[in-house]
Amino acid sequence: MSMRPALAMLLLPLVPLIQASAPPVVPAAKVAEGAQDAALLTFLDRAFDEQVALSPETQTHLGFRTNYDRLDDYTDAAAQRRRDLSERQLKQLRAQFRPDQLSESARISYRLFEYEAERARDSFRFRKLRFPVSTNGSPAGSIPVLLINNHKVDTVEDARAYVARLRDTERVMREVAATMREQAAAGIVPNKVNFAPARADARKVITGAPFDAGADSTLMADFRKKVGALDAPAATEEALLRDAQAALTGPFRRGFDTLFAVLDEIEPKSKGNFGAWSLPDGAAYYADRLKNSTTTSLTADQIHALGLRQVAAIRQEMEAIKREVGFQGTLEQFFDHIRTDPKFKYPNTEEGREAYLRDARAVIASVMEVAPRYFRVLPKAPLEVRAVEKWREGTASTAFYNQPSADGSRPGIYYVNLVDMNQTQKVQVAAIAAHEGAPGHHFQIARQQELSGIPKFRRFGGYGAYVEGWGLYSERLANEMGVYKGPYDRFGMLSLQVWRAIRLVLDTGIHAKRWDREQAIAYFKANSSVSDTDIAREVDRYFNWPGQATSYMVGQLKIAELRQRAERELGPKFDIRDFHEVVLGQGALPLDVLEEQVTRYIADRRR
Repeated sequence: MSMRPALAMLLLPLVPLIQASAPPVVPAAKVAEGAQDAALLTFLDRAFDEQVALSPETQTHLGFRTNYDRLDDYTDAAAQRRRDLSERQLKQLRAQFRPDQLSESARISYRLFEYEAERARDSFRFRKLRFPVSTNGSPAGSIPVLLINNHKVDTVEDARAYVARLRDTERVMREVAATMREQAAAGIVPNKVNFAPARADARKVITGAPFDAGADSTLMADFRKKVGALDAPAATEEALLRDAQAALTGPFRRGFDTLFAVLDEIEPKSKGNFGAWSLPDGAAYYADRLKNSTTTSLTADQIHALGLRQVAAIRQEMEAIKREVGFQGTLEQFFDHIRTDPKFKYPNTEEGREAYLRDARAVIASVMEVAPRYFRVLPKAPLEVRAVEKWREGTASTAFYNQPSADGSRPGIYYVNLVDMNQTQKVQVAAIAAHEGAPGHHFQIARQQELSGIPKFRRFGGYGAYVEGWGLYSERLANEMGVYKGPYDRFGMLSLQVWRAIRLVLDTGIHAKRWDREQAIAYFKANSSVSDTDIAREVDRYFNWPGQATSYMVGQLKIAELRQRAERELGPKFDIRDFHEVVLGQGALPLDVLEEQVTRYIADRRR
């Protein structure tokens, strides 16, 4: 395997037992290298801590309880502080360290820190082109998610910090509203598709007690449950509940009213649904987003052409399954059959949703059973499968993964959006679980957080093409692992594969070739069995997140290419467990750095 052993092991030469009492002779160069590696690790971890110190919300996501009573600063001044810190740290890095005095692993860390700082510098000028409220989410959803999923209440002080964050929401909404007004004045207005879903999901958060009559709202119910679990006097608990009610009906509600007001004010200025090309300096902005998402220099035209080729190739695989199951008709008719036949649906009831979750959990269990035959190391963190909460179904994506906390107190979570079971397909359950859960994001992201000997920014960071490429690679790997139980499961996997190929076409079509929403939806529907609801939600996501959708297949194709090369060049020496360890053992990497790692692994194995 290509993961290097611990540095201490590298420094100690093998000596006969009879010489055990004599001190080992360590080359001076190795001593210097080891000292520099340790100094670099200290520097990079301190740099990460300095960056995290600017974000109370990140601290909570990581499981820390520092600044537990605050939310992030959403102003442009905060963005400039982050930029200034990054520039200072990059200057210090280059002044204090030389790559040629570092070990191989430390050189990768140096290189990645430098890469990320330079990427942030290049992207900084485009920061005001990103919308803080869209179908991809907003603080109206992210703040409740933070409080419910990440803010633990083990003490009375934790509960008071929760209430303080409810109050702090008003400030956040004022800052977001100011940003949106500044953008609108510069002609940067969200697309029309954003306003209704963002408004509807925000209204769900302020539905229920204490905002109106009836059962507790989502946040009030969460706070009541957490406070009820405290070992505190009844009078203290009652006081905390009163404080939460006052915070919710006061500053928290005023914050949401501020958000509604700015949405109502700006919505009439939205003229339609347009890609990044319509924004000031939009072409350069989109090129920057592609570079960030793919970690390559591929152009929009190259990615568009790649997508068209992949759609055609996967359609051929789908044709083969259509023949295997004996369906008479065109592939497009088979798509409609999958979309509409009741046997491929769950009941649109709570029982149907629970059935989906049970099936997804069974898929995860089947992967875990055979995983040791495919992986040298498995993540220690547990994995849970959950339905997206009702109050964010309108703006949540179809499925996604939340990483575990750094302290191990929160598991990895595979979320699935079950807003309408009529639009949810049984044939896709296994492949989605493989992508978002195991062996996909959980095996990569949770495992990465558990790595030792690499700096924090690598343990908790990532690159879209690598992270999403691994998720997409895992869908096909699940077939090798025996997860799919029949041709329809395999077709479900292919429907997800073609979905990601379609993303290459649509993302570039929307942002570089000026496709409109209807054209994008029509192309998606013609080449996929994905439900109409998912298609519309996905297309809106692409409009609002330039470049991101290209990361999946670009990354998967590179990982698959590297595996094929390793299999071809190593022959009988190839072991899938070793290959996966090479890919996962250093955490997320830009694709060119990953290729270097695999090249080194192949050379080592051929000796």
